Amino acid sequence: MYTYVHGGDIYTQKQTADGKAMVDFSANINPLGLPSGVKNAIRNAIKQCVNYPDPFCRELAQATADFLHVDKDWLFFGNGAADVLFRLALALKPKKALLLAPTFADYEKALRSVDCGISYYNLQPKHAFTVQKDILRRITPRTDIVVICNPNNPTGQLTGRELLEHILAKCNAVGAYLLVDECFMDFVDSSRAYSMRNLLADNQKLIILKAFTKTFAIPGVRLGYCLNADGALHKLLHESGQDWSVSVLAQEAGRAALLEKEYLHESYLLIEEERQYLINQLKALGAEVYGSNANYIFFYMEKPVQLKELLHKQGYIIRSCANYHNLGDGYYRIAVKTRVLNRGLIKAIKEARKNALITGTY
Repeated sequence: MYTYVHGGDIYTQKQTADGKAMVDFSANINPLGLPSGVKNAIRNAIKQCVNYPDPFCRELAQATADFLHVDKDWLFFGNGAADVLFRLALALKPKKALLLAPTFADYEKALRSVDCGISYYNLQPKHAFTVQKDILRRITPRTDIVVICNPNNPTGQLTGRELLEHILAKCNAVGAYLLVDECFMDFVDSSRAYSMRNLLADNQKLIILKAFTKTFAIPGVRLGYCLNADGALHKLLHESGQDWSVSVLAQEAGRAALLEKEYLHESYLLIEEERQYLINQLKALGAEVYGSNANYIFFYMEKPVQLKELLHKQGYIIRSCANYHNLGDGYYRIAVKTRVLNRGLIKAIKEARKNALITGTY
């Protein structure tokens, strides 16, 4: 039987034993929820569903290009960023990849679907799970693709621009692709956030992955894309899947989302404040908090054991990171939500600790 390894599973159990609705902290979605402009766009687009969607997402591509100040021909859209990952794997058919450990599971899943061999660069607790310069030695002429999630999932740690440019230079030297996943960069403090978009024109083997999913709270709509300056690769991406992977509703939702500038500003301020609140509260409970520069918090809490299960009984879903490469029991990831929900989660953690002490299972 297939095992689902991601967060966001609100369907297996929707309520606690006493009928309390589950609160999902396992998926890192904008806490402000679906913007009203996007909701209206989806509603208004229903009448267009009698037609096939534009296979080239032309209006969405132009709007996104204007928003990002890039060439619209550099954009390729898919049914979420994960869909784009699988298309990239099929289009490139790499034989050897270098991935961070821990990192997002679907990089490996997509690459293994084309029998790509995987090597891991193990991130170390002593370096707070950040990428170090020694990664450059791991990029060799046998390497076909390097994947850097920036900020990384689940750690929320950034790879510095200077080091990332050195990684790109090494990839160019050995003929490897560099895929930089910037899906969570929109949530990073403006003083630290950056993109590699300005290097696309001169680096045809640089690919940047982005998504509307987390930023605009539309994971159920599914809309992601990549940026790359190589027209030949874009042709391969179109040939590596169906022509209508981005629905009419998703295309209209994306166009409307790009107009939500006030929403983006409000969400940025909320996440900045609530992220620090959660970090402070977790540290006060004895947790070791790492990175956490995006809209999620990565931490280690040795006790109580089975924190995920204890919180689940109270109606809170968190992401255990025990099944990530190079991690184990005691590592967790939680989303940043509103103060009311965040306060509720912290209270539940305290309650779980108290009950574990009383029952002797701490």
